[in-house]
Amino acid sequence: MRYPFPVGKSDFIQGDEAIARAAILAGCRFYAGYPITPASEIFEAMALYMPLVDGVSIQMEDEIASIAAIIGASWAGAKAMTATSGPGFSLMQENLGYAVMTETPIVVVDVQRGGPSTGQPTLPAQGDIMQSIWGTHGDHMLIVLSPSTVQEAFDFTIRAFNLAEKYRTPVVLLTDAEIAHMRERVYIPKPEEIETVYRKLPQNDEEAKLPFGDPHGDGVPPMPIFGKGYRTYVTGLTHDERGRPRTVEAEIHERLIKRIFRKVLDHKDEIISREEFMLEDAEIAIVTTGIVSRSAVRAVKILREKGVKAGLLKLNTIWPFDFDYIEELAARVRKIYVPEMNLGQLYHLVREGANGKAEVELIVKIGGEVHTPMEIVERVVG
Repeated sequence: MRYPFPVGKSDFIQGDEAIARAAILAGCRFYAGYPITPASEIFEAMALYMPLVDGVSIQMEDEIASIAAIIGASWAGAKAMTATSGPGFSLMQENLGYAVMTETPIVVVDVQRGGPSTGQPTLPAQGDIMQSIWGTHGDHMLIVLSPSTVQEAFDFTIRAFNLAEKYRTPVVLLTDAEIAHMRERVYIPKPEEIETVYRKLPQNDEEAKLPFGDPHGDGVPPMPIFGKGYRTYVTGLTHDERGRPRTVEAEIHERLIKRIFRKVLDHKDEIISREEFMLEDAEIAIVTTGIVSRSAVRAVKILREKGVKAGLLKLNTIWPFDFDYIEELAARVRKIYVPEMNLGQLYHLVREGANGKAEVELIVKIGGEVHTPMEIVERVVG
């Protein structure tokens, strides 16, 4: 098919535009959203592109309706996405939990800005890390990815769709206003260069009758599609393998929730992505995610020039968190620094993972400015 943007070549585009193009190439054909800075450009691009690829882009009355719409579209067989920022992400939390409970593959982009409340609408932050993991109530499991460049915003969007479809789960793409609005050169591959995944479908009537079962033993049930001849009961209530509400039996609730966890955690080695820079002989480790990683790379180079054996661990997957590797890293370095644009959210995860084997120190910067490399260097060298 013809795409409404060039493929097989590089383009100089914003992060929000890269996310929209990646979603189209990943097979997204339904977008519902509500305008909000700094995510509105994703909506604008999807509104332009979707009609040209026989897709649907719709403005809903608010963010609650937006995520509800993509859940419905996913059950109708579409790959579906919405995008928002902090205040809208807060409104989406109840339905994000509904998507977890109903095992609905969707992609939610949260372009972080300063908060709480209206906060700093045009400036970047990293204050939604905990919310992206634990924002909805109850025990739940989902996947959270965090890009640090415009190219990664493109690549991780495709990966978000693939993970959502493969594991039948919501995936949050956690970016920020800086990445959203900066322009960088991005390679837009041809469709045949892209690996795309589509959810497992029932292979027989027995599988179709158990839309929340585990016929293959991997924790991921085949997903019947509305309108394809199946009569499927979908509810946010605790339910059995058929989807029927069973709200008082402890055994059924435990089996359901543990399977929802297991289908992600049993495959965490396939899901978790990280990058290492100069960690082989490092005595000091800097652990980052998102936009701050760019400053941290330069900080490591400067520290090496000063004779400090520093290295960087960049976390591309925030959840499930790489606790095992953090503990391994902590066992072989003297100290870990965590620079982040909040008052300490990733820091708590890193400290838990370190398990007391190395000191963990937070480097805070809030107010809408990204750490400079020298700010990180000065904290390390004192």
